Amino acid sequence: YEACAEAAAWLRQRLRTQPQVALVCGSGLGALAQELQDPQTFPYSDIPHFPRSTVQGHAGRLVVGLLGPTPCAVLQGRFHLYEGYSPQQVVFPVRVLAILGVKTLVLTNAAGSLRKGLGPGHLLVIRDHLDLPGLAGRGALVGGNDERLGPRFPSMLGAYDPELRRLALAMAPPPLRARPGIYCGVGGPSYETPAECRLLRRLGADAVGMSTVSEAVAGRHAGLRVLGLSLITNEA
Repeated sequence: YEACAEAAAWLRQRLRTQPQVALVCGSGLGALAQELQDPQTFPYSDIPHFPRSTVQGHAGRLVVGLLGPTPCAVLQGRFHLYEGYSPQQVVFPVRVLAILGVKTLVLTNAAGSLRKGLGPGHLLVIRDHLDLPGLAGRGALVGGNDERLGPRFPSMLGAYDPELRRLALAMAPPPLRARPGIYCGVGGPSYETPAECRLLRRLGADAVGMSTVSEAVAGRHAGLRVLGLSLITNEA
């Protein structure tokens, strides 16, 4: 908690506006930050205790500004278990922004489709998830719990805010063919084998990727409203 609080205090001293919404940009989706008005940019390397993004397509910057009338914090790049980071390091930015006062967390990712008819260029609005690393003991909340971050046993019922999900489905442009579904998070970095894809389909997954689930858990742990969006880039 102390490291998260120190990073939040460092940002608070420098920000011109208090962000209300945080957006985590998945691979290749960081251009959203260019839409912000009156932006402030902070390289992750400047923020105390922040990990460093090592993945192509992840710029490694926090950009804060106005998206329409709403003060937003856009994370251009996230951290993954396959980079060698611990689950706690993966969710560090989410916890920092929660301490900073953010109330809503929007998680985006690029994902592979497991559902017939869900193809490249389509949008999956996440209704629920399968956290395979978490089920195997590599979850964001493993270890000692600090009540200042959230409760020991948070409920994951309605982890993805139903109201935000309905809003996203209603507002999505028709060409995206947006639909609700189940996202499965895996450890990576190797892609799934055909046998693994068959298994995930039988478990009920509609799309698969290597991110998002830990951040969603940490966001709910902190009491944030969470929206998850998967841009389908390929068939898994």
